[in-house]
Amino acid sequence: MFDTVLVANRGEIAVRILRTLRRMGIRSVAIHSDADAGARHVRVADTAVRLGPAAARESYLSIEAVLDAAAATGAQAVHPGYGFLAENAAFAAACADAGVVFVGPPVRAVEVMGDKIRAKLAVMAAGVSVVPGCTEPGMTDADLIAAAPEVGFPVLVKPSAGGGGKGMRVVHEPAGLAEALASARREAASSFGDDTLFLERLVVSPRHIEVQVLADNHGTTVHLGERECSLQRRHQKVIEEAPSVLLSASQRERIGAAAVEVARAADYTGVGTVEFLVPATRPEEFFFLEMNTRLQVEHPVTEQVVRVATARLDLVEQQLRVAAGERLAFGQADIRLSGHAVEARVYAEDPTRGFLPTGGPALLVREPVGPGVRIDSSLVEGARVGTTYDPLLSKVIAWGPDRATALARLDRALAAQVLLGVGTNTAFLRTLLAHPDVRAGRLDTGLIERELEHLVEPAPPERAYQAYALVTLCATAAAARTDDPWAALGGWRLSGSAEVSLPVAGPDGSPVHLAVSGQPAAAHVRIGAGEPAAASAVRLDDGLLLTVADRSFRVLSAVDDDTTWLWLDGTTYAITAFSAVPRGTDAGASGGEVRSPMPGAVIAVRAKPGDVVRKGDVLVVVEAMKMEHGLAAPSDGTVGPLAVRLGDQVALGQLVTTVTAAP
Repeated sequence: MFDTVLVANRGEIAVRILRTLRRMGIRSVAIHSDADAGARHVRVADTAVRLGPAAARESYLSIEAVLDAAAATGAQAVHPGYGFLAENAAFAAACADAGVVFVGPPVRAVEVMGDKIRAKLAVMAAGVSVVPGCTEPGMTDADLIAAAPEVGFPVLVKPSAGGGGKGMRVVHEPAGLAEALASARREAASSFGDDTLFLERLVVSPRHIEVQVLADNHGTTVHLGERECSLQRRHQKVIEEAPSVLLSASQRERIGAAAVEVARAADYTGVGTVEFLVPATRPEEFFFLEMNTRLQVEHPVTEQVVRVATARLDLVEQQLRVAAGERLAFGQADIRLSGHAVEARVYAEDPTRGFLPTGGPALLVREPVGPGVRIDSSLVEGARVGTTYDPLLSKVIAWGPDRATALARLDRALAAQVLLGVGTNTAFLRTLLAHPDVRAGRLDTGLIERELEHLVEPAPPERAYQAYALVTLCATAAAARTDDPWAALGGWRLSGSAEVSLPVAGPDGSPVHLAVSGQPAAAHVRIGAGEPAAASAVRLDDGLLLTVADRSFRVLSAVDDDTTWLWLDGTTYAITAFSAVPRGTDAGASGGEVRSPMPGAVIAVRAKPGDVVRKGDVLVVVEAMKMEHGLAAPSDGTVGPLAVRLGDQVALGQLVTTVTAAP
C-alpha cells in the first residue's frame, strides 16, 4: 500500500478522500489555489501545496503543477476525485510517465470511456443498446446542424468530454441549435478543456439509472447494484438513491450484467459508473448513456447499502487497493444490498431566482447528526464561499431499513442543517422530497422542471418577518446595553408603546413594512397594515426562543452588512433592509438598467455602446460556478455605455449597462 497519496481535487470530495486516507494510515497531500488557501481540505490534510491563482486552468487543471506538487511531497499516487483532471487521459498518462500511480482506470479506458463518442462505438460493438444520435468524432457546428434533422428534434447537445450536465443543451427547434452549440462549446472548453460535441435524440420522460462497477487488475469485475438518479435539473443530479424502486431483482441483475460487459469492453479497472436511460414503462429496455471513469458524486448511497458479509464497502479504499495491485477480496456472489439510502446535494444557489449561483461568508455552520445520517461537506464556519468553482457545498445522506425511513431521516437531517450567510437550495430539496410522486417513487428526469413552480417558495412566510423583527430588537437592545433599545434604533419612546419601522425587501424587491414595539421579553410585531401580534424572545445557549401568538420556535441568526440570515423551522431566510437593495437585482434589469443577477465573471460581451437592440437580446454573459447567465435588454432601444469588459468580475446587482427605450 502507498505511503503518501496526493488528492488532486478540492471541496467535499477532497475532504471525503482525505478521511479514508487518514483511516488507512496513509499520509495525505492536499493541493489548493489561492481561492482555497483556507479551505477545509487544506486544513484536514497532513500537508498542502499551493498550485497557483484561482483560475482552474492555472491551478487544479494544471497537470504540470499537480505533478510538481506530487514530486515535491514524495507522493506515490494521485487520487483525482471527480471533475477537473479525473477523466483526463493526458493526466493519467503524465502520471505514468512521472512514475506516480494514477488512482483510476488505465489510460486506454479513460480515453475510450472518457470520450462519449468513442464510448458509444465501443459499447455498440459489445452488444449493448445505445440512444440514437450523431456520434461522428470531430464534427463542426455546420456538420451538427446538418445532421440534426436526421437525429430528430428535440435533440440533446452533449460534450464528448466530462460530465455532470456541464455543456449539455436541449434544443427543440432547428432555429435554436446554432446558439446552443456555441454556448455548449464555451462551457465544455471551460469545464473540461475540450469543446468536442455530439447530438443525441432526447428520450422523453426517461429514468436515469446508473450501475456501480468495480474491477481489479486480475480479471475480476463486479457490479455493486444501481442508483436511481432521475431527479435532475438542467441535467444536473439533485437527489440520488439506491436501490431503484423501478427495478425487480431480475432486471437489476440484467442491467448489472450489462454494466460489467461495458467495463470489460474497455479493459476497465478500479471504480467506475455505467449510466443508462431506462423507460419507466419498460425497464427491461435500457440504453447505455455513458461511463464515468471515476468516483461519482453520489457514491455514498452505494456505500450505505452494499454489504460484503456484514461490512459496508469504502469505495475510495477499494480504489486505492486496486491501484496498489491488490486482488478484490470478494466476488459477485458475496455482494448483497441492505436497506435504502438517499442523498441530497446542497448547492450554493437561489431557487427563488432561477437557481442563480450565490456566495458569501459562512457566518454560521451547523451540520446534522443522527441515526443513519452521513454528511460529506466542504463547509468551514468563517470561510467564504466563492463563485469560481462548482456550487456543490455538501451532501446529506440518510440510510434506513426501508425507503420511507431513509426519506424521513433525510428530511430531518436537511431541516437540522444550518448555513447562514450563503443562499442554498435546502428548502427546495425538502419540498422536493415531500412531493407525492417522489414519495411514491414515480420519478423521471423531467419531474423537477414540470413541478418547479410548486417546488419553490418565493416569499418568506409571516413567521420569518416576525422573527426578523424580534432578532433585530434583541440585537439592538444588546448593542445599546440597556432595556430601552430605541436610542440605538433611532426612534423614541412614548408611554412605552412607540413603534419602530423596519422596512425590508420583499421577494420582488418592493418594500415589506414591519414595525416592532416593546421590549424583547414583551413585544408586539406588525406586518404591513395587519394587527400587531404579541411576541417575546428568550436567549438560549445557541440562538433565541421566539414566541409569537402562543407558538414558540428556535431561531439562529447572523448578520452580514444589511442582510439578516435566519434559520427557523428547518428553513433558512435572508432578509435585507429595504434601503440596502440595489435596484434591478431580482430579474437582472430594472427600467433601462441592466444589472448582474449574480456575482461572477464576464465571459462574453455581445453589444457595444450605440447598438440598437430588441427586448430579450443578450448583451453580456456572466459565468459563476460554471453556469452561464445571459443579461438581456429590458426593452427595445439603444445600448448605453458599458460598465464592464471581458474578464471583469461583477458583484450581485452591479450595473452593467443601460438601454434607452425606443421612442
